[in-house]
Amino acid sequence: MARIEGVDLPRNKRVDIALSYIYGIGRTTATAILAKAQVEGATRTQDLSEVEIARIREIIQREHRVEGELRKEVAMNIKRLIDLGSYRGSRHKRGLPARGQRTHTNARTRKGPRRTIAGKKVAAK
Repeated sequence: MARIEGVDLPRNKRVDIALSYIYGIGRTTATAILAKAQVEGATRTQDLSEVEIARIREIIQREHRVEGELRKEVAMNIKRLIDLGSYRGSRHKRGLPARGQRTHTNARTRKGPRRTIAGKKVAAK
């Protein structure tokens, strides 16, 4: 099993798809990495030789920020926005969309499941 940047790549998937399991590497970046490493994208992960895995690993370490380092950078960027007191920072702090989306309806991914608020009981006269 190929292990790159602390992530076990799935054995029976194509290499260009399997590389996208690493945080910070998408399909386009994976294709570029494989081109530099001179590895065919259609190759299955289990069929890679140790030399090819080493080339891929070396290119990723040299040219890309991935996994822990990238997660730390993103978290620091969000923390900086919050500390500045910017509008975007306040949206992050409150768990709401930060890029201008509407929140009257939708935005369930950021806001979480609906929390029903009990209505006032009207006293009978």
